[in-house]
Amino acid sequence: MTPDVEGDFVTAAQRVLADDGRAYALQPWQIAYLFALVEGRPPIVPPGCGVGKGWLDARLQERIGVPVVRMLSTSHLAASEVEALRALFAAAWPDGQFTDIDFMHATGGMHWLSQLDGRVVSHASVVERTLYLDQHATRTGYVEAVATAPSAQGRGYGSTVMRSVAEYIRSTFELGALSTGRHSFYERLGWSRWRGPTSVLAGERRIQTDEDHGGILVLVTPTSPALDLDGPITCDWRDGDVW
Repeated sequence: MTPDVEGDFVTAAQRVLADDGRAYALQPWQIAYLFALVEGRPPIVPPGCGVGKGWLDARLQERIGVPVVRMLSTSHLAASEVEALRALFAAAWPDGQFTDIDFMHATGGMHWLSQLDGRVVSHASVVERTLYLDQHATRTGYVEAVATAPSAQGRGYGSTVMRSVAEYIRSTFELGALSTGRHSFYERLGWSRWRGPTSVLAGERRIQTDEDHGGILVLVTPTSPALDLDGPITCDWRDGDVW
């Protein structure tokens, strides 16, 4: 980025963040934070700058409606946040397809909550599973419960959440995976469709899951084994939808 463009951006940001006619001098990390939000990357806050982050988030939300993405574990979800997530899922799946078992599948790992004006507008979670690529057991970050409030769709909130999810998976797991019917949304974010046969491991048996064929997408990480997207892929057993 050229100095002129950066200068223009900082000037614009300072104007946007002005409050009651006062101008604020942004610290370097705050400028980097703003750039990350605009470019759809997870913003980084240095240690000890939580108060400054809170102030910046509040100004952004007040002035330009930029959502704040929080990453936290299931155990750190407040009761009000669990209630907000259930409401989000009910709105995203109004036909009741998102069941209590689906909610259970989405818990036990990490969550990404995109919040705007204190309201959760988008969510995704990642849980650890074991997928078998032919015979190779692969530690996998499995994505669940990707949802955006109907009133907030089409604004890039879900894409921002999924970019943050992808960074976490790449730094933590051998592979990322998910099951979806919205292939193009994930493919443009770097996910690849698994073309080979799918199955589930039930005890010592592998049971074909033909209904899921073509619906599994994977994300390559720096520690991924060599992938044959036309080869077999098998998931570990769980109640409800196995994929």
